[in-house]
Amino acid sequence: MTSTSSDETPRQVHLAAHFPGVNNTTVWADPRSRSQIDFTSFEHLARTAERGLFDFFFLAEGLRLREHKGRIHDLDVVGRPESITVLNALAAVTDRLGLAATVNATFNEPYETARRFATLDHLSRGRAAWNVVTSSDAFTGENFRRGGFLDRADRYTRAAEFVDVARQVWDAGAERAFRHAGQHFTVEGDLGPARPPQGHPVVIQAGDSDEGREFAASAADVIFTRHGTLEAGRAFSADVKGRLARYGRAQGDLKIMPGVTFVLGDTAEEAQEKAAEIRRQQVSPQNALLTLEQVWGVDLSAYDPDGPLPDIDPVPGTGLSQGRTHRGDVFELAEKWRALSRDKGLSIRQTVIETTRRQSFIGTPAAVAAEIDTFVQAGAADGFILVPHLTPGGLDEFVDQVVPLLQERGVFRTEYTGTTLRSHLGLPVPAPCHERIPTA
Repeated sequence: MTSTSSDETPRQVHLAAHFPGVNNTTVWADPRSRSQIDFTSFEHLARTAERGLFDFFFLAEGLRLREHKGRIHDLDVVGRPESITVLNALAAVTDRLGLAATVNATFNEPYETARRFATLDHLSRGRAAWNVVTSSDAFTGENFRRGGFLDRADRYTRAAEFVDVARQVWDAGAERAFRHAGQHFTVEGDLGPARPPQGHPVVIQAGDSDEGREFAASAADVIFTRHGTLEAGRAFSADVKGRLARYGRAQGDLKIMPGVTFVLGDTAEEAQEKAAEIRRQQVSPQNALLTLEQVWGVDLSAYDPDGPLPDIDPVPGTGLSQGRTHRGDVFELAEKWRALSRDKGLSIRQTVIETTRRQSFIGTPAAVAAEIDTFVQAGAADGFILVPHLTPGGLDEFVDQVVPLLQERGVFRTEYTGTTLRSHLGLPVPAPCHERIPTA
């Protein structure tokens, strides 16, 4: 049963598939794990997602291999083929599935980015999506002519203007010229190809800062979040969707889709045991120390991963790790981890496992379907982007076992009713900017 009353139409669940291979999500040692480079891996996951009637297939992107202690540490998304190239190939072997690529708005240019996504939208007949990300670190910038030129405070102002220019380019198509002169870009010309089938490819954004939330409310169609509890999800949704009206947007114009993992079992106990074993494989002793070193900023190789946390204070700003997300106040985080370790009697490795887990749905297929439904009916999310732990077969059992139960509950489609990603998401085709009527 859903959480809606009998005379209400239940909210529909949106689902997307994230190709694994980021950080320690993937269990590479599993014998079922295959290449993150071979096209057959991408094809397998995409075909599975389409068989499950998912909205879209999502590829992350990286622009430089991350380093730790001056050495490349792990496989990362930057070790894969370039995202739009892969998705153009997947357009030929899928029919309805949306195709979402991550492209950085800091180290690219809006005209060329708009042209590439317009091409993908045409080749896929209206299934393209762009996950807009930003970067402020000079380490990544060393791969580009401008280097680390962009101040952190400016990254969203550039991204907002970047998206605005791209939409002007899409609206121009081959029929009219456009001209833009702004703080970051001066661009004049036309697209070349006709306006994309969706008008604008779907724009996805992932950012939780106040600036990120404001950017999502003003410019995004989908926001990719990490809020893990029902209460946190409802608060985030209320905050972001509460900002839409000032941009002339309705509540349904933005879909909130947290990234989640899942583990299924025949019983709740079996699922929990499988989940614990997966986490032990994801957080090896080496990875546990590396994660701790990212917080403490010093070499901790002399510490036992199965022993207690260090009693020394962190040393911020050492540059021990390059290309990784900033963790905030390291002193506060270290004390929080120490307190957790003391209270629960956890070792270094156990503490890292406890504190770095993603939101996960763990249980029988029926329990997982019910929990997903609960989140959506409660307004904590519009759906989820699933991040399996195996490449490329990790989505198979979800499609086979959970999707039919969501369909039985009347909250997930039994067939595609449209041909474009916007139609899957229930998003309107935007009018060209030169045809829009200003609101009063």
